[in-house]
Amino acid sequence: MNRAEFEPGDYVRNARQPDWGLGQVQTAVGEKVTVMFEHAGKVVVNTLHVPLDRVDAP
Repeated sequence: MNRAEFEPGDYVRNARQPDWGLGQVQTAVGEKVTVMFEHAGKVVVNTLHVPLDRVDAP
């Protein structure tokens, strides 16, 4: 997914860390996306290195 497609409020999952659970995008600036995950808390993700999958809202 193109990193520019992420916006605050989007729901995402990190396929490499499924135990983190569902996450909600807090901020998206360039390739840096801050996500609040259910089980991992707030994580800053570089989408050039960590793919995020957008999912439908719960």
